[in-house]
Order: sequence, then C-alpha cells, then structure tokens
Amino acid sequence: MGRLRAVLGGNRDLRLLLAANLVSQTGDWILRTGMAYQIYVLTGSTLASAGAVLASLVPTVALSSVAGVYADRWDRRRTMAVTNLLMAAALLPLLAVQDAGRAWIVYAVIAAQSCLAPFFTSSEAALVPSVTPADHLVTANSLNAQARDVARLVGAALGGVIAGFGGIALLSVVDAATFLLAAGLIAGVRARPATAKAGRPHVLREWAAGLRIATHGRALRVFLAFALITGVGEAIIGTLAAPFVRDVLGGDARAYGLIMASQAIGGIAGGVLATATGHRFTPRAMYGWGAVIFGALDLTLFLYPLFTRALWPAAVLIALAGIPVAFLVAGSMTVFQQATEDRHRGRVYGAMLAVDGAAMLLGTIAAGTLADRIGILPVITVQGVVYAGAGVLVLLALPRDTPVRPAVALAA
Repeated sequence: MGRLRAVLGGNRDLRLLLAANLVSQTGDWILRTGMAYQIYVLTGSTLASAGAVLASLVPTVALSSVAGVYADRWDRRRTMAVTNLLMAAALLPLLAVQDAGRAWIVYAVIAAQSCLAPFFTSSEAALVPSVTPADHLVTANSLNAQARDVARLVGAALGGVIAGFGGIALLSVVDAATFLLAAGLIAGVRARPATAKAGRPHVLREWAAGLRIATHGRALRVFLAFALITGVGEAIIGTLAAPFVRDVLGGDARAYGLIMASQAIGGIAGGVLATATGHRFTPRAMYGWGAVIFGALDLTLFLYPLFTRALWPAAVLIALAGIPVAFLVAGSMTVFQQATEDRHRGRVYGAMLAVDGAAMLLGTIAAGTLADRIGILPVITVQGVVYAGAGVLVLLALPRDTPVRPAVALAA
C-alpha cells in the first residue's frame, strides 16, 4: 500500500488517466463480448466472426503508423479526449441494426472505431511516462494493466447479459456512455508535454523515421518481433473464442461472458502482485517469463477439452492465465517506454500497432478459413504456442542485467 500511495498520492494526472482507461475499456469489453457472440449466433459461421475482426484490423494496419506521427505533434491529452468523443458518435448507427440483414452496419462501425483507436492508443502510450516519474514507471504500467483487467472482468461479464436483454442497440448505448465519461476525465489532465514544432507535418518522412527508430535498437526490434508473433495468436483467439465456448465446450452467451471475464480475476490478482512487487524485477523478466507462463496455461486451456467438456476448468485456467499477463503487460510497456525518447514515442508505438495489426490480419484470415476445415481446437492451440515462443525470444534476446537505453534518434 505504501508503494501505491507513493505513486498515486500526489499524481492527479495519472489517477485521471487510469480512471479514463478503466471506464472506456469497460465499455469496450461490454461491446466486444456481446457483439462477438451476437454475430456468431446470427450467422453460425467462423468466417462471419472473422469478418468482424477483419473490419477492425485493416484500418489498424493502414493508419497506426500515421496516427503515431500525429501523437508526437498534437497535444496528446486533447487527442485522447476528442478521439473518445468521436468514437461515441461513431456507435450511433448500431441503433439501426435489428437483424442479420443489416450486419454490414456492424462492420462499418467497427471499421470507423478502428480508424480512430490508433490515435488514442499511441497518444496514451506516449503520455504515461510524461506524467509518471521514472522510478514509478513499472508500477504505473502495472496499475494501467490492472485497470484493463478490472474493465475486462466487469465488461465481459456484463456484455453477455446486456446482449441477452437489449441486443446490439443496448450494447452501443452503454459503450457510447463510457466514451463520453472517459473524455471528461481525460480533459481534466493538466500535463502538457512538449510536442513537435508547429507547421505542416511531413507525414511520410516522419512515418519513415519512426520505422527506422523502431528497428534500430535491440529492445525495440524485440518489441516489434514480439508484436508480430503474438499478433497472430491474438487474432486466432479473437476469432475463435466464441466458437470454442459454444461448439467445443457447449456453453451459451452467459457462459462465454463469464469465462472471458475469469481471466480478469487472475489479472486483478496479478495486477496487485505486479504493483506491489514489480519494481523488484527487471522489465525483461516480467516481459519474457510472463509470456512463457501465459502460453503454457493457454495450451492447457485449449487441450483439456480432449478429455472433458466441463466448463469450470476453462474458467479456472483462464483466471490463472491473467496473473502472468499482468506482469507481461507491465514489463513490455516499460521496455518500450525506456527504449524510446518522448518526442518519438508516439511514432514508435504506432509502428508497433501497425505490425501487430498486420499479424492479426493474417491470423484472422487463417483462423476463419482453417477452423471450418480442420476444426477449432487445432487452430486455437496455436495461440498458446506463439506466446510461449515469443517469451523465450524476449529472454534470449534482451540482456539480463544491462538497463535498456533509448534508441538513437534517427528522425530529421
């Protein structure tokens, strides 16, 4: 508790950022959980589920690097607040979706949200170190990860229930409300980190400079490689989680929501541990071992249905998996933040989002097509394998004791 008071006690800006992320991401999980199950129930096709994921990935690949350039030029606080307002407005067309014949509206809204999201995420990743002292950075990232886990717990549990009572329309209203509240919280942040000089941005040149910086230092190359490898796994689980619960485990919408929320229970416990003890470990150890343990638990989760279709082991295993995820997220973000300078941080994170989005695009296409041909279990198991392998890469490639240093600035 002493560590927590030291980090949050006099840091109003960090408290507001954490609260905004908690509120906004709770709404995201409500919409994501309910929408994924609704689409699969309406169509009964993994390809349709993959279509929703694809609608979110194409804009991410196309715009993330560009969004990172603007995150380094614009007021990051204002960018995050305005993005939340625009994302709330973009949800309104979902109110017109009444049946499967209007599924195209769902895909259009998902695409619009995905065009806006990179501006928020790049700005947020770059802003956190600006409002947090260096010796509190691991703890701040742990708290941010814990906020995401609480959001998953609350949002995923509510998503299935809200979908059952009010369908897509109610899901969209609730999510819009969370975006509006998050925008208000972010507007209260006082920090104004220095931005690039005014004038017309040279987007292509600054975009290319961001890519060069992202591939220059060892730590950032590992960060990008990790995103590339695990992006495939994330796309597979995003596409096949609902089919796994429904067709492999025999669960319904409520079971799906509760199972997905169970990981957050472990994540909250992991977040508490990471917040209290993370400063005692190197970011490398949290990053690498978190991924290895998470991958091993996921493999167990996806393989146990070969012996039983009971639902409770899924809830237990996915809850346990949340613990290493908390350390993984805090460690990876700290490695990234320590390896970048503030004036380039948005561009580098945008490049990572683009790489992750491209990997998820490939993984989604593979999951949507292969699951119908060879079955859900053989495909979804890949997620555990890639995480364990990526964790080993981190442990082997990053130095054990040498502190991470910012990459040499290559931008003009």
